[in-house]
Amino acid sequence: MNLKKSLVIIILILLVDQISKIYIKTNFVYEQSHEIFSWFKIYFIENSGAAWGTKLSDFLPISESTGKLILTIFRLFAITGIGYWLWDIIKKQSPKTLILAVSLIFAGAVGNIIDSVFYGAIFNDSYGQVASLFSDQPYGKIFHGRVVDMLYFPMIDTTWPDWVPSFGGKRFRFFEPVFNIADTAISTGVGILIVFNKKAFPKQKEETAQNS
Repeated sequence: MNLKKSLVIIILILLVDQISKIYIKTNFVYEQSHEIFSWFKIYFIENSGAAWGTKLSDFLPISESTGKLILTIFRLFAITGIGYWLWDIIKKQSPKTLILAVSLIFAGAVGNIIDSVFYGAIFNDSYGQVASLFSDQPYGKIFHGRVVDMLYFPMIDTTWPDWVPSFGGKRFRFFEPVFNIADTAISTGVGILIVFNKKAFPKQKEETAQNS
């Protein structure tokens, strides 16, 4: 896979990701949902932290704002590293599987960093109202944006039977995380690297076998 094909994949993912996020932000109130199927809903939430909503301020004696800034800067460095890796494997004509996977991961990472860097400065709040793009009263500032999530798949939504120890009578929901197109691209890329590991890293595998 060459650079042109990789860029096409990245641009397409970014377009779909950002169009879907801007649409949700400008048409949904925070936590508003729309049922597509019983097992799939559009459910608008925002994530100001890392994976699963984790915040640095939950673990370190810093403010939430400072934690958000540190996390955004860390993401920028991570994207730089992933971008260099992608450029390097394309230059070396690495396997298509590896280039595809890293392209997906890079596109997803960029998609979410756009939210983190810019959304706080161009959108107003979505709490109790539909947000406006390029608002005169943004909810934050640059580097302090919140990532927009909307894809929700509650495939199982039930209550544990009373006879189940510890869990009886409690609600059980699967799959509970809410995510976005960028997250999907990252997860798909990582999944490809795991499932098709031998195709993605054939030379490394051969060299390891020869040296052992």
